[in-house]
Amino acid sequence: MVTPDGIEQDVTLTSAAVRYDELWVRDAVGEVALERGEVLELLALGEVIARKAVYGRQLAVRSARRAGASWAQIGGALGVSKQAAWEAHGRWIDDQAEQHRDSDYQGLDEEQAAALRRLAGSVDE
Repeated sequence: MVTPDGIEQDVTLTSAAVRYDELWVRDAVGEVALERGEVLELLALGEVIARKAVYGRQLAVRSARRAGASWAQIGGALGVSKQAAWEAHGRWIDDQAEQHRDSDYQGLDEEQAAALRRLAGSVDE
């Protein structure tokens, strides 16, 4: 059975989106119904795309901070308040650190998480 965890490392955001779109169009047109495996693949690909998009968003936030962007500017680019952008990034760092503690290889180790927290600074920076 196709699962997000099973395919996430094997697909890029682009390849996942292309395959998702192929299946979605076939499903939407409905001339030939998707088989159960294809529907499950569609669901798993949607989850992989969401995960990769969130990860990519946080990498872009990190790059924006390194480039000197303020949280107000980052929030504006994301369409949220500076507080919401800062808090979301902090939660992501915490989640990545927890993932590393649980798996010992995924996510961010404590040193990486601490470096990102320093880079994030305070909401008023």
